[in-house]
Amino acid sequence: MDTPSGTVDEVGQLRFNELIAADSRVEPTDWMPEGYRKTLVRQISQHAHSEIIGMQPEGNWITRAPSLKRKAILMAKVQDEAGHGLYLYSAAQTLGVDRETMFDQLITGKAKYSSIFNYLSPTWADMGSIGWLVDGAAICNQVPLCRASYGPYARAMVRICKEESFHQRQGFEILLSLMNGSDEQKAMAQESVNRWYAPALMMFGPPDGDSPNSQQSMAWNIKRFGNDELRQRFVDMLVPQAEILGVTLPDPDIAWNEERGHYDFGELDWTEFHEVLAGRGQANTVRVNRRRDAHEGGEWVREAARAYADKKADKHAAKQTENAETAHNETQRIAS
Repeated sequence: MDTPSGTVDEVGQLRFNELIAADSRVEPTDWMPEGYRKTLVRQISQHAHSEIIGMQPEGNWITRAPSLKRKAILMAKVQDEAGHGLYLYSAAQTLGVDRETMFDQLITGKAKYSSIFNYLSPTWADMGSIGWLVDGAAICNQVPLCRASYGPYARAMVRICKEESFHQRQGFEILLSLMNGSDEQKAMAQESVNRWYAPALMMFGPPDGDSPNSQQSMAWNIKRFGNDELRQRFVDMLVPQAEILGVTLPDPDIAWNEERGHYDFGELDWTEFHEVLAGRGQANTVRVNRRRDAHEGGEWVREAARAYADKKADKHAAKQTENAETAHNETQRIAS
C-alpha cells in the first residue's frame, strides 16, 4: 500500500531530528530537509571552489621559489589543494548536484569562494604568510567540520585537515627562515604578515550578529562554533607563534585579558571584506578568468576521456553480447 508523501516527510523529519539530537551522521541515503541539503550544497561547493581558486596565488610562485626544495614543497602543496577540491566536489555530488553545474557556477561568477584568495601575492614571503595565517585560519575553521553531521563532508575533512597542518607548518618555516635572514628578508616577512593578518581573520566570516546562516548551521551540527569564537581561538593561537617568529602582528589593540582568559584584539574593516566579497577585490576578475580559461582549455582532454570511456564501454558490451551468443549456441548444440 502506498504511503502518502506527507507521512513519509513526517517520518523522515523525525528520524533526521533523532540523528541530529544524537550527534550522529546523516548519510546520502537518509531523508533530509531541503534547507539542510541546500545549505550543505552551498557550503561544500564554496569550500571546493576555494581550494581550486586557492591554487592560483601560490601556483605562480612554483617556478620562482628560491630553491629546488622550495619548488618541490610548494608543488606538493598546490597538488594537495587540487585534491581537496576533488574530495569536496565528490561530497557535494552525493547531495544531487552535478560537478558540471558547480564548475559552471564558479567560472560564470555565480558561486562564491573564500574572499582571501582575491588578494595578490607579490613576494616570496607571501608563501609563508599564506601558509601560516591563511592555512592556520583554515585549520581552526575546518577541524570542527570533521564532526559535521553530514557523513561524506566530515570524512573528506579528516584527510584535508591533516594535509592543511602540513601547509601551516610549511608557511611557518618559510617565515622563520626569513626572520633569521638578512634585514631585507626580515622586512619582507613583516610586510607580508602586515598585509595578510586582517584578511586571514576575516576568513571566519562576519560577526555572528551579521551572519544569519551560522545559527541554523550550528543547529544542524554542520558548524560547531560561531564565527567570533573561532576567530578568538585563532588570535589566541597566533600571538605566541608570532613571538617565536619574531614578527609583530599589525594590531596595536592586541593585549592579554586576564579576566576573559583570551587576547583582546581590534576591530576589523568589514567594509573591505564586503567589497572583496562583492567582486571588487584586488584579483577577483583575474582569479575567475584564469579558472575559466583553464576549464575551457582542458575541454579537449575531457572530450578525449569521454570518447575513450565510450569506446571501452562499447567494446565491453560487444564482448558481453559475444559471450552470450557463444553460451546460447553451446546450449543449443548440447540440446541437439
